[in-house]
Amino acid sequence: MYVPIILGTARIGRQSEKAAKYMLAQTKKYGFETELIDVRNFRIQATDNSKQSAEAKILNEIVKKSDGFIIVTPEYNHGYPGELKMMLDLLYEEYTGRVVGLCAVSIGPFGGTRVVEQLKPVMTELHMHPIRESIYFSKISDTFDENNNPFDKTLDDRVKKFLDELSIYAKALKETRKN
Repeated sequence: MYVPIILGTARIGRQSEKAAKYMLAQTKKYGFETELIDVRNFRIQATDNSKQSAEAKILNEIVKKSDGFIIVTPEYNHGYPGELKMMLDLLYEEYTGRVVGLCAVSIGPFGGTRVVEQLKPVMTELHMHPIRESIYFSKISDTFDENNNPFDKTLDDRVKKFLDELSIYAKALKETRKN
């Protein structure tokens, strides 16, 4: 199964990169084929729904190959980063039948709960299937040591449960897709 991880912010000094790299390592350990997809590589001047841009073509190839996605994104002012939305909007029906797991990052104590709630309707509109489980990285500055190992040893177990659910849906939905 190919399940790439989308890092949802291009902000300089982004703390969510720690969470994305952790999720990448855990996803590989779980046995998925994966890679990190960085929104920095999909920055466009304006919304391009022509599907002809170089970025749209690259994203289209990734989506066609994928069985699902994991999105790791910070919560900015109770919402998601604009560059994530712009990247997602490069395509539409290509996402159909893909499962998506959401991971939220926050410097505060709530771990980005609002960004997950805001992204679920967007994922549904893109005909993706968000899983129930989400991973919340609250107080991201205090989450990992210098080697990107979590201080909270229960995090590995929560991520395994998250990946188990993602795997179940990815396998089931693969049977329903034409590509």
